[in-house]
Amino acid sequence: MAQMMLGTLISIGSFLAILTLVVSIHELGHFWAARACGVAVDRFSLGFGKAIFSWTDKHGVEWRIGRIPIGGYVRFAGDSEASSSLPDGEDLADLRRQIVAKWGEAAVSQFFHFKPLWQRAIVVAAGPVANFILSIIILTALVSIEGMTLITPRLGEVVAQSPAARAGLQAGDLITALDGRQIESFPEISDYVRLRTGDPIKVDYLRQGAARSAVVTPVRIARKDPVTQKVTYLGAFGVRPSRSPADLHSVRLQPVRAFVYGVNETYNSVATTLNYLGRLITGRESPSQLSSIVGMAQTAGAVAKAGADSAPDLPGKISGVVLDLLYLAAMISTAIGFMNLLPVPVLDGGHLVFYAYEAIARRPVEARIQSASFRIGLALLLGLMLFATWNDLQQSSLFKLLGLAT
Repeated sequence: MAQMMLGTLISIGSFLAILTLVVSIHELGHFWAARACGVAVDRFSLGFGKAIFSWTDKHGVEWRIGRIPIGGYVRFAGDSEASSSLPDGEDLADLRRQIVAKWGEAAVSQFFHFKPLWQRAIVVAAGPVANFILSIIILTALVSIEGMTLITPRLGEVVAQSPAARAGLQAGDLITALDGRQIESFPEISDYVRLRTGDPIKVDYLRQGAARSAVVTPVRIARKDPVTQKVTYLGAFGVRPSRSPADLHSVRLQPVRAFVYGVNETYNSVATTLNYLGRLITGRESPSQLSSIVGMAQTAGAVAKAGADSAPDLPGKISGVVLDLLYLAAMISTAIGFMNLLPVPVLDGGHLVFYAYEAIARRPVEARIQSASFRIGLALLLGLMLFATWNDLQQSSLFKLLGLAT
């Protein structure tokens, strides 16, 4: 029980460190864009609830840390809530009268809601964009400083009676392309196959130098992550990589190549998420990959432990923990950036949808429609969060101990 409590504390601490970094950058994206557009900002807060620490800078911005250390927000001058509301025409007229009465006509141009539409859209989109930039910077730094291990896409084993075996693939074959997409490292095979259960895939490969091809259809299998121990159901060929030293290469990329790698990894993560959501909606994928804050905290704890176990001495353990958590932070930052761009009214993407309507209709969306949309969007998000949380709890140690896991 004591070990479980320690693991829980490590998970919470690791996750809060990552969340603080990712949320800070997201909100700073909104903040910097707002300042660049001349928008007056009242408050920048990390966390919600009453402030446990705060100060006001020379520009009149209150910087604060809230009691609830999950999330954060930027509050623009004129906003009544802790997020940028979208007033309709009547509300805007009332707000203008209040501003003029208190500060004069010249002050109107400093308020977010009276900025040109394109500037408001930039401010809203800047948060998710900042998350993508953070991911790229972290990944670029990791592969240029720490390096990476490339695994040649050579088959070390083909599982008997697997799709790959039935298609004629053999140990020693070198995979060169999947559906015409060039393959340079073995993990690219798993990344491509895992979300294509039931879809025939053309596999190009070399056998003793001779070019060949086959069509392989992945099947869905249960996979247990070696770090988090979480079980997911994903597509697989039934192949394992070669473990020959000749097929393992440690490389440290030059800055330009490292940057390209960071961009590609971030893009591929977004593309994979889009593909997964599309297949999930159409019933072609299992929801086992959906994860909540609980799952992310468990993952952070497992990653921290794995990083600590990777070295025998304290400096090495600290380095391993930091590097592994930074990589996880890059993945979570991409996920949060993508999630916030979804066209759900309570998210940044929902705001951008309203702005698109305003650009076409030449007027803001009516307040009653906004209100109803926000309620529906919030209900959808809460429902998804509850489902994902239950999904994570079913695989937690506590639920297994209590016999509640399925």
